Amino acid sequence: MDAGRPDPARDDPARRDPARPDDARAANARPDDARAAEARPDDVRAADARPHDARAAEARPGEARYSAAHPGAARPDAGLSQASAGAVAHPGPRQTWAGLPWPVRTAVTWSACLLVVAAGLWLLGQVAVLLAPLAVALAGTLFLAALLDPVLVRLRRLRVPAALAALLTVLLLLGVLVGAGVLVWNLTASQFGELSQQLDEGLQRSREFVTSTLPVTDQQLDKLVEQIRQGVSAGAPDPVAGARKAAEVAGALLLGLVLLFFLLKDGRSMWHWVLRRLAGPRREVTAAAGRAGWRTLGAYSRGTMIIAAIDAIGIGLALVVLRVPLALPLALITFLGGFVPIIGATVAGAVAVLVALAANGPTTALLTLAAVIAVQQIEGNLLEPLVMRRQVQLHPAVILVVVTAGTLVAGVAGAFVSVPIAAVLWRVLDTVQRHRPAEAARPADATG
Repeated sequence: MDAGRPDPARDDPARRDPARPDDARAANARPDDARAAEARPDDVRAADARPHDARAAEARPGEARYSAAHPGAARPDAGLSQASAGAVAHPGPRQTWAGLPWPVRTAVTWSACLLVVAAGLWLLGQVAVLLAPLAVALAGTLFLAALLDPVLVRLRRLRVPAALAALLTVLLLLGVLVGAGVLVWNLTASQFGELSQQLDEGLQRSREFVTSTLPVTDQQLDKLVEQIRQGVSAGAPDPVAGARKAAEVAGALLLGLVLLFFLLKDGRSMWHWVLRRLAGPRREVTAAAGRAGWRTLGAYSRGTMIIAAIDAIGIGLALVVLRVPLALPLALITFLGGFVPIIGATVAGAVAVLVALAANGPTTALLTLAAVIAVQQIEGNLLEPLVMRRQVQLHPAVILVVVTAGTLVAGVAGAFVSVPIAAVLWRVLDTVQRHRPAEAARPADATG
């Protein structure tokens, strides 16, 4: 139709389509668009010549809508394909880790675990050094509570109230300690007057024995004694430091007695309170581990006390027979040293031998040494396996390392409490490890 000829259907209002009045008016209002479309035949042919581009545009309706809404802007995910290609060219940490040989991955994993464990042990050691008096007081309180628990149980069976039973148990402990100290003092106080003369005579006999047997002159021996005396004087503690240490020990003892009373009175209720805060399998595992640890601590404390008492009685009788002075104090030292496995008995025996050497000469010292070795062999090969049984399964090398570590951290008190702590920890870990297969089997049984 000629564009310049008038259209009677368009001009006549009666001939218009009554259903589309707005479309007709919009078409009449856009004559320039119609002429522009007729003037662009090349674009139509170009569109016909690019069927693949049209199909690609139809396959990407999101791009068309984004381009229509944001003219001139690039779509945000336009670089996804390039990023994927870059990821293939440059693998990430997971791909790099998966590409390593398994020996390298195993070595790296174990090295990281060892570093974490070493850092944790170092941090725990630093905290233990800072809180050594408190840690020793807590460990000693638990040790005494496990030792005195049978007494408390018997008092409770007699319907004694919990507070009164705990108080009576603590008073019994104090009575035994104070009574033993008073008895030892009364029996040995009279010997101190004669001990000075006996020591002088014994040292003179030892000096003659050394100079006559060994290639050592009197001048060399005097020089050695002077060096030892100077070393002891230089190693003597500062009075201020000694007073501070004494105050710490007194405070730790007082704290231990108070904690012992409360543990005997409310220890079981405290433990039940902890268990009520747990749920599911954790409660059972924690309860089993706690029972195993407490039984181990009780068996260790009572077994160690029995073995130490037998050592003290055996060595004390040998000292009395050999007429060594201060036999009862030396027996008490042997009893206390028995609570430190391996090292304690050796140190106590060495003290007894030195006193025998200084007081009665080399012959008595050798007989004392033989008696100490015989008692320790009977204790190590017969009494300890019979009394301790399977309660404390620690290798002697582990015991030596633990005692040394405890001594370095907290001195003599650390040597006393280090082995029971290690024994309880081993028993708790062993109990938890044995309960893991049962926990792993429960979900399988539930699903089956």
